[in-house]
Amino acid sequence: MAGDMMRKIYSSLDEAVRDIYGMERTVARRRRIAGGDINEACALVLDDGTTLFMKYNSPDAFSNLEAEAIGLEEIASTRTIGTAKLLSLGKNRNCSFLLLEFIAGGPRIEGYWETFANELASMHRSPVSHAEVGYGFFMDNFIGMRRQINTPHDKWIPFFRDCRLKPQFEAATDYFGQSERRKMEYLLSHLDLYLVEPDRPSLLHGDLWAGNHITGNDGKGWLIDPAAYYGHPEADLAMTELFGGFPDSFYEAYRRYGNQNPEYKDRRDIYNLYQLLNHLNMFGSGYYSAVRSILRRYA
Repeated sequence: MAGDMMRKIYSSLDEAVRDIYGMERTVARRRRIAGGDINEACALVLDDGTTLFMKYNSPDAFSNLEAEAIGLEEIASTRTIGTAKLLSLGKNRNCSFLLLEFIAGGPRIEGYWETFANELASMHRSPVSHAEVGYGFFMDNFIGMRRQINTPHDKWIPFFRDCRLKPQFEAATDYFGQSERRKMEYLLSHLDLYLVEPDRPSLLHGDLWAGNHITGNDGKGWLIDPAAYYGHPEADLAMTELFGGFPDSFYEAYRRYGNQNPEYKDRRDIYNLYQLLNHLNMFGSGYYSAVRSILRRYA
């Protein structure tokens, strides 16, 4: 079951390194890695030359790192698509940390985007690990800096209404006037006019914009930084189109392997409304016009 590797929480990085690699191993040097908005990151080089990747933050951020680790483990358990190997999770009074396999990247394989689409579709088709969950997850996690509610539901549309759109609308209410609030209420009460129920829940990455995909150590596309839950594959696919997107060859391949419904394009912006509202709540009014535009289209 996902989360089993998290039974031991290390009290220090040195303890984790010694436990995993042997009592004689030590960290010889560190190199800071830039790019994260929430956590700090660095490459750790051990005295035998082994390189590891570490995310770290304040002790208060432990639950965020733990949720990421469990999401990565859930994805890895499908054996369909690459993720960095989880090594350890730790917390003390000074910091919390997540230790992972270092992704060096390298030359991409031939047919890189087609393979990535095929493996993502395979993950979406993989058996559900937690049948009791239905739509949702066995724990809440995080979408960026904000808590993501994953209360299990039997149906997808009520889940997306109650655990995705509604909490974000409520958090963003001060940005909107009465007219827009009425549109929000209309959309929430008429969501079944636009979304469809899938045949079964699928494991989703949950935050699959282009920056959460990386070339892995095998030259194929790997997933990083998940906000994992069980839902409709269209929600993942929509997110890939929100900030930059992937090449056409990826989408052409996903249509072959993922059985994409031709009406997906009509629903895409509703799925992305969740992500845009989350950005509005995290980063402010720069995302207001995009949210308002989607509300006007559907309500």
